[in-house]
Amino acid sequence: MNATDTAGTAFSALIRTASHEQHTEAETSTFMSDLLGGRLGVDAYARYTEQLWFVYEALEADAERLAADPVAGPFMRPELPRRTALERDLAHLRGSDWRATITALPATRAYAARVTECARHWPGGYVAHHYTRYLGDLSGGQIIRGKAERTWGFARKGDGVRFYVFEDITNPAAFKRGYRALLDRVRADDLEKQRIVTECKRAFALNTAVFRALGEEFPLTA
Repeated sequence: MNATDTAGTAFSALIRTASHEQHTEAETSTFMSDLLGGRLGVDAYARYTEQLWFVYEALEADAERLAADPVAGPFMRPELPRRTALERDLAHLRGSDWRATITALPATRAYAARVTECARHWPGGYVAHHYTRYLGDLSGGQIIRGKAERTWGFARKGDGVRFYVFEDITNPAAFKRGYRALLDRVRADDLEKQRIVTECKRAFALNTAVFRALGEEFPLTA
């Protein structure tokens, strides 16, 4: 995308189109395909949930401060935070002492470090990570929730899958439309929008690296 690409086109459409290839690569990773295909056990799901906690800890640690930022602030919606839900899921999956037992993969540490860097030094980059995570949770994440409930017997929208349950969002489609409207109004010039799109691609690549590492940890035997 060059500086003229943003003229006359909604930024939300540009960011979605420009990152489509990376988004597809993440969604179709071997690990996620095996997980959704029922070829991996609940331990693989729990291990994935562990990695999500480290990412969301980084994503939400500076949310209160970012709420006052003119670029990132409009995206700090109270319906979205996931860390508390993840902690309930991990207590269910790993036991009450889960904090002492979970570990971040190197790829996860790199992902979380980049989120933290953007949160502290570049609000536009933080928006890229916020977009890729939360809109993904509201979309493809619901497929994971349904699969986990059916495959491992979690209560519908109960502990184990609470990460995917947005109790305060009664109409996800409308919420996503509103979120994309925020993207269209983001306070950034064309050059900054290019940088945000690039960071969005990077966010998907970092997520794919976590999937790749999980796939190495949970290989299917022939």
